[in-house]
Amino acid sequence: MISEHRRARFDYLIEETLEAGIVLTGTEVKALREGRANIAESYASAERGELFLINSYIPVYAPAAQFNHEPRRARKLLVNKRQLNKLKGAVEREGRTVIPLKMYFNDRGIAKLEIALARGKKAHDKREASKDRDWKRDQARLMKDRG
Repeated sequence: MISEHRRARFDYLIEETLEAGIVLTGTEVKALREGRANIAESYASAERGELFLINSYIPVYAPAAQFNHEPRRARKLLVNKRQLNKLKGAVEREGRTVIPLKMYFNDRGIAKLEIALARGKKAHDKREASKDRDWKRDQARLMKDRG
C-alpha cells in the first residue's frame, strides 16, 4: 500500500468501488516506491472523454534533479469505456463524487488506484454513524463481560 484516504468512509457514503490503472512518469513511480504520496484531498473528474485524478500529491524524486515531474499535476486514470460512462453519468445526473480510496502496487508491480463512487454525508449522518459505532463497541464489551 502506498497511500490511503482514511477519512473517505467517514466523509462519504461509498456506493461502489473499482480498480483503475494510473498513468505515471518514471520519477513518479520512483517517488511512489519510497511510499510518499497523498491522495486525501484528491478526486477524479471526467474530462474530454477520459478520467483524470485531480489534486493528488506525489512529491518530487530528489535524485532525478532537473528531470522531475510536477507534484500536483492531473494524472490520467485507465478505466473501461463502459465504466467511464457509468461514472460520468452518476456524477452528472445524481450528484455523486468519484474519490480515490487507496493507491497501491499490485502483484506485478503496477501502480493501481482503488476509486469509489460516493455520496457526501451530511453532519447528522456522521453523528448517527458515530452513535452506531459506539453502540456496537459497548455491545461487544457487554457480551464479552457476560461470557
